[in-house]
Amino acid sequence: MTGARRWPVAAGRLALLGGLASALAGSAGCSLFRNAAAEARVQHGQELLADDDLESALAEFQAAAQLAPQMAIAHSKMGVIYRRMGDYGRAMDCFAAAVRNDPYSFEDTLDLAKLYHFTRRLRDAVQAYLHASDLKPDNFDTQLNLGVCYQEMGELQQAVERFNKAIAIDSDRLDAYVNLGVALDSQKKYYEAIHAFKEALERDNHQPLVLVNLAQTYMAQERLKMARQALDQALKMDPQLAAAHEAMAYCLFRLEDYDGAEQHYGEALVYDPRLPNAFAGLGSVHMMGFLKDHGRTELRERALEEWHRSLELEPNQPKIRALISKYEVAQANPETMLLDEKGR
Repeated sequence: MTGARRWPVAAGRLALLGGLASALAGSAGCSLFRNAAAEARVQHGQELLADDDLESALAEFQAAAQLAPQMAIAHSKMGVIYRRMGDYGRAMDCFAAAVRNDPYSFEDTLDLAKLYHFTRRLRDAVQAYLHASDLKPDNFDTQLNLGVCYQEMGELQQAVERFNKAIAIDSDRLDAYVNLGVALDSQKKYYEAIHAFKEALERDNHQPLVLVNLAQTYMAQERLKMARQALDQALKMDPQLAAAHEAMAYCLFRLEDYDGAEQHYGEALVYDPRLPNAFAGLGSVHMMGFLKDHGRTELRERALEEWHRSLELEPNQPKIRALISKYEVAQANPETMLLDEKGR
């Protein structure tokens, strides 16, 4: 029917789409403006940060994050400032936000992992290090730190695997060999541990603490003379190294050189008066003197006091508590209660 009315459907749709396009264009323009403003804030914040004006820089990065919450660098820079301020909780929150907004940011992921590690959130640290490892499998520090995390959690085999990966990345870095040796020693793989410590010493032979670790592994094998030689070297390098004096004292105690043991325990406590093992060992030395001459009751009293001091520094020592209970009242043939080869 030629006189029928025709509705302008197409025109209406075009008008509607045109209105939507205008709205979207306005939204996009606003977003672009906010992003540009945020970028300007970040740039200014970085300039202030370079001048060590932390408060002003932080305000700029906070403003940038409000303008563009998805801008990872704003969160990252806030994390850097909070970390420098010692506010590790906020720093972790900021680095986590940066990683959420940019999951491919290796630096932010590694910074987050290190903060988790520093604050003893070891499980979270492992997850962050694993993510960093996925982003950069050939990064030495990531593999090393991940290994240390596993080691501190008692997951020794995973620690060993990561230390070996670090060594494969850079075989000249001695810290991976040292940590590998400690992990292998904890697994009672003593020959492998000795090999790792010696690899570290080949890369830098002036490492007294590595020699102390080596000596402790020798002692675990009952190779006391080898341990003593290693500790002699360590003390020549650093005569004030408390750990070396403490290890030497224990070695001499095992060799039944009680005078030498007493001297080195005393030296250890001069250089570090908060060594519970040194107090415990000194107590054992005094008690051995009492057991040789029961008339010297003052040695028994000195031994008990040294053990008490040890427990004040480290209460979780059931063996020392048992020794105190035993020797508070003298008994016949109490030598069997003295510390075994794993004690101090």
